[in-house]
Amino acid sequence: MNRLLRSVLFALLVAFAGALTARAEDPTATKDPAPPKTGFRAEVIGQLNFAEKRITDLANAVPAEKYSWRPEDGVRSVGEVYVHIAGSNYFFGTFLGVKPPMKMDPDMEKKVTDKTEIVNLIKPSFDHFRSIVLHMSDKDLDKTTKMFGMTSTYRNVLVTAIGHMHEHLGQSIAYARMNGVVPPWTAEQQAAEKKEMGNMQKKAD
Repeated sequence: MNRLLRSVLFALLVAFAGALTARAEDPTATKDPAPPKTGFRAEVIGQLNFAEKRITDLANAVPAEKYSWRPEDGVRSVGEVYVHIAGSNYFFGTFLGVKPPMKMDPDMEKKVTDKTEIVNLIKPSFDHFRSIVLHMSDKDLDKTTKMFGMTSTYRNVLVTAIGHMHEHLGQSIAYARMNGVVPPWTAEQQAAEKKEMGNMQKKAD
């Protein structure tokens, strides 16, 4: 699985600017439909948007010099986790009948190490997966496919993909905190609480 997942990533670096336009075999190449307002696909889109925002915010917050940090040998570094997330978004699309819009390299996680390049991989990968969901119908959710050698519904592929995003978001949060980086949304909440306490103190005085 890891080799297949890494293989999705090659042109994310070498053809980033044009990757999402070369989608001859991708049914999402047409304009995306409006997001559903209710139902399972709407909930998936909501979870996807949430994960994308937090992963992107955290990736921007971690200093570039920490992107090579890893808790121990043999596990992904900070930067490798973000490249892995991006690659996975394309990889899970293959189970839904959509090929990645690029050529592939099995060692992309090791080859892309620059923070700016890594951050720039995240949005198009989420856009790609979001587009797949938008182009699905509710009836498509019951279609079957092979995922990791087992029969699965499209619905389960979406659940698994969202779970994967959150799994590595949690990993990234732990990595950030181990390097002294407070997640931006937590820092904002703490700042708001501090401001509110200051206002309350002023009123009490």
